[in-house]
Amino acid sequence: MKPRRKPPAPSVPWWVPVLILALTIGQLAVAEWAPGIERFADKAFGARLIAYPAMMLLVPAIWWVVVKRRRPEAPAPYGAFSLIMLGFLVDVTGNSLDLYDSVTWWDDMNHFVNWFFLLSGIGLLIARPVRPTWAQVLLITGLGALLAIGWELGEWYTFIRHGTELDTAYEDTLGDETLGTLGALCAGLLVAFRLRHSDTVR
Repeated sequence: MKPRRKPPAPSVPWWVPVLILALTIGQLAVAEWAPGIERFADKAFGARLIAYPAMMLLVPAIWWVVVKRRRPEAPAPYGAFSLIMLGFLVDVTGNSLDLYDSVTWWDDMNHFVNWFFLLSGIGLLIARPVRPTWAQVLLITGLGALLAIGWELGEWYTFIRHGTELDTAYEDTLGDETLGTLGALCAGLLVAFRLRHSDTVR
């Protein structure tokens, strides 16, 4: 007797990642073109207006080219796409609400939570074929650490090297990379549990 197949969980609708993208672009546009808003000054929102949407759409574009062309019947993983995009929205919203300057722990929390979102989404897309379970966790955590290093290099080049935060940049960078890696580790544990559970009910 075959085990009963658990009904698939409801998929995230297509408009969720679209809404996240639209809210992010809208806030970036306000930050770049609305005059006289001091909290947006000197934070490279012109560059973010180009870079953030491009980074948010990169993984969905790769999925459509690589997976959808090979398996046209494959359902689009809008939930994973939404998780990947969500960190960018959180970052921009934090700037819009002036949370980076008014809440002392906001920046640290962002590096942990946003990497948890980002690597949860990426992990759901890439980790299923990897075995054993610990290798899934290691893959997601390692990728998160690499992305955290890349992000900090980008921050240094864009903001820090000619800014006023150079004296504290070393300590801040180490903390941000550590928090990002811890967020990726938590994402790896969650994704591994989720994939293992979904495999057992098939």
